[in-house]
Amino acid sequence: MNNDILKELAAILEARKSESTDASYVASLYAKPDKMLEKIGEEATETIIAAKNDDKEQIIYETADLWFHTMVMLAQKGLSPDDVLNELARRFGVSGHDEKASRDK
Repeated sequence: MNNDILKELAAILEARKSESTDASYVASLYAKPDKMLEKIGEEATETIIAAKNDDKEQIIYETADLWFHTMVMLAQKGLSPDDVLNELARRFGVSGHDEKASRDK
């Protein structure tokens, strides 16, 4: 199940685009892009705090929230988890310093 969860979730998020904002939390985020972006910032902050507190359960919980809200943003922008995974695959085996330097040009 874990191998396919990103694809399954992406399909659900796509379907929520046509849902009522009253019936769907995701649809309500699509309707208010600034709120969606605020949620990403909020969840990133909560993830950082959990890591700083070395609370492994909270790190997992908050990272799941962060990933979820980031996936909502990706779907809203017409992107998929595969787009991000392809970028990670492109970077695989490349020094982080070299990859960053290639973006600075």
